[in-house]
Amino acid sequence: MLVVRDGDPQPQVSPSVVTIGAYDGVHIGHRAVIGQVRDEAARLGAHSVVVTFDRHPASVVRPETAPLLIADDEQKIELLGSTGVDATYVVTFGDEQSSESPERFVERVLVGRLGVRGVVVGEDFHFGHRRAGSVETLRAMGAEHGFEVIPVRLMARPDGVVEPVSSTAIRRALAGGQVESAATLLGRPFEVRGTVVHGDHRGRTIGFPTANVDLSDGICLPADGVYAGRFDAGDGTWRPCAINLGRRPTVVERAARSTLEAHLIDFDGDLYGRRVKVTFERFLRSERRFDGLDALKTQLQRDVAAAREALGSA
Repeated sequence: MLVVRDGDPQPQVSPSVVTIGAYDGVHIGHRAVIGQVRDEAARLGAHSVVVTFDRHPASVVRPETAPLLIADDEQKIELLGSTGVDATYVVTFGDEQSSESPERFVERVLVGRLGVRGVVVGEDFHFGHRRAGSVETLRAMGAEHGFEVIPVRLMARPDGVVEPVSSTAIRRALAGGQVESAATLLGRPFEVRGTVVHGDHRGRTIGFPTANVDLSDGICLPADGVYAGRFDAGDGTWRPCAINLGRRPTVVERAARSTLEAHLIDFDGDLYGRRVKVTFERFLRSERRFDGLDALKTQLQRDVAAAREALGSA
């Protein structure tokens, strides 16, 4: 997949059929829309393109209420590449972009840079300064500039909950520790990425060494608790693990923030400094305080056994 950013040389993806959006998480609803983009592009003999942003627009327009990201920029680009789309065009979203009119955005990016012949967006799509642009705006400009507009209905949740698939629904599921529900909407287990850093080494002293993963700020995390998941140490091998996400109340009096510690099952190796990936696949229990390290060790044994069973790695 070709990745083009504002300021890059003119992309070789004209003519094109595009979709536009934050595409946070690249969930199953996003993939359905991108599938239609690919179909329309094939019909028109054009390139399929996702137009997205280098940060969530809300982080600029209303930073105090901006959502936490389901996937960082690196992961989002990888996920978009996995859809089979020809190119992703990344718009730099800052103060200037936030004040750009819908009409100017269409002329500058869609017409000027991408030679647009078709636009596929959700039927409730809004864009531009103060979200003034809509499907009707696109249709009016399509009549002027010679491109089609294909509005699509939002995908219904496959689990029977009466609402559309959305990034908001995924964040809500994660906030409740419902990682299996989030996986249903994502089409894959929820994943975070970070670097393994040194911790206090308490886990190793009680026989449960953990990889302490330093995560970027602004990333959405599941509720504090213990989970079964998988761990990629950067070598492409997914190893089963038991994950503790939380404040570690048994060993830390008042932690400033939640930390992620992963105990890799049946693994012994040096992971410090590695860029790693961690998936959350099953909620096991809530985090709680134990009466000393012996009680904690006993519970950790149970947690590892539960993770083995949940992951089928017994």
